[in-house]
Amino acid sequence: MNAPVLTTGYDVEAVRKDFPILSQTVYGKPLVYLDNAASAQKPRQVIDAMVSCMETGYANVHRGLHFMANAATEGFEGARETTRQFLNAASTDEIIFTRNATEAYNLVASSMGWAGLIGEGDEIILSIMEHHSNIVPWHFLRERRGAVIKWAPVDEDGNFLLEEYEKLFTPRTKMVAITQMSNVLGTVTPAEEIVRIAHAHGVPVLLDGAQSAVHQPIDVRALDCDFFIFTGHKVYGPTGIGVLYGKKEWLERLPPYQGGGEMIRTVSQDTVTYNDPPHRFEAGTPAIVEAVGLGAALEYMLGLGRENIAAHEAMLTRYAHERLGAMNALRIIGTAKGKGGVVSFEMKGAHAHDIATVIDRQGVAVRAGTHCAMPLLTRFGVTSTCRASFGLYTTPAEIDALAEALGKAEMMFA
Repeated sequence: MNAPVLTTGYDVEAVRKDFPILSQTVYGKPLVYLDNAASAQKPRQVIDAMVSCMETGYANVHRGLHFMANAATEGFEGARETTRQFLNAASTDEIIFTRNATEAYNLVASSMGWAGLIGEGDEIILSIMEHHSNIVPWHFLRERRGAVIKWAPVDEDGNFLLEEYEKLFTPRTKMVAITQMSNVLGTVTPAEEIVRIAHAHGVPVLLDGAQSAVHQPIDVRALDCDFFIFTGHKVYGPTGIGVLYGKKEWLERLPPYQGGGEMIRTVSQDTVTYNDPPHRFEAGTPAIVEAVGLGAALEYMLGLGRENIAAHEAMLTRYAHERLGAMNALRIIGTAKGKGGVVSFEMKGAHAHDIATVIDRQGVAVRAGTHCAMPLLTRFGVTSTCRASFGLYTTPAEIDALAEALGKAEMMFA
């Protein structure tokens, strides 16, 4: 089977040179990094931006009047503006920096509960594809406030069933929180329709963009979602930084998630008044260097062109399905049309952990386990899978290396 000719809008081999870690060998083999859905590697531009911040422009932000404080604040707020552009948000006031995506889901769920917007008997609609980070915070509202969780299903190929989703709405529905792209199946959900249907019922929508923001252009105004969440380390930035977009009218309705410096307007012995968004939700010293790194990562993606990245990864996904689909011992889980760059599979007679361990010795890095999506794996009747996930630097030759390593594993477990 011939590898596809690269016709996307950037030079992948040149791009790979921006990522120092990709040049190393593992067990004497070239590193084939196919665990991007868990965390992506970092380009030199991100590393340099973070080092430069620490070496030449670091201090605490917002609170100082000296040169270094102003320089750090400029870098930090510059990253917020880059994030606004990345999402096409209306204002930087709608961009909140969090510790990661998980904290952002918890912020929205907790604040909605504290505001009395979700209470006993009120319903929350999730999809069966959700990551645990977009499940457990809503379970807290079920446990502590008596809310009810309802589940939108998928078919055998992993397609989101829009008509079944629409049937879930009742007068008690108060929230929809659904992924835009599954981290296990690669399914890309019809986000605009999901939002349209929910809004027709007067229900706000949170879109989990932890995967989609990596692989496709995002326009929160076109999506019309009320909240959108993604994380820095998956978009080629550092850990320790996540993003919550919220429509201004929603952020103004929500109470603070944490208390401390910066999120207050006044404090006395008897009263506290709170700052406006986004600072209302950014208590304490933020992740300054990490925000600068995030800004550099988003600028890197914008420079390559997200349409180009999407086209490149679509080609890789098709090729991976061709190569792995030709192996009789493999079962690919998730074949929805238009899926993103994630391929989950199991091998007859072998546990996912054993497969991942064997192919690691060939230099191939994949994820094995439940991928923090136990309800979804239960729906497909499996306890664990291997998952290969692609990035903007992945090549067809690396798909070939994956297939060859799996062929050796198949012979071992036959």
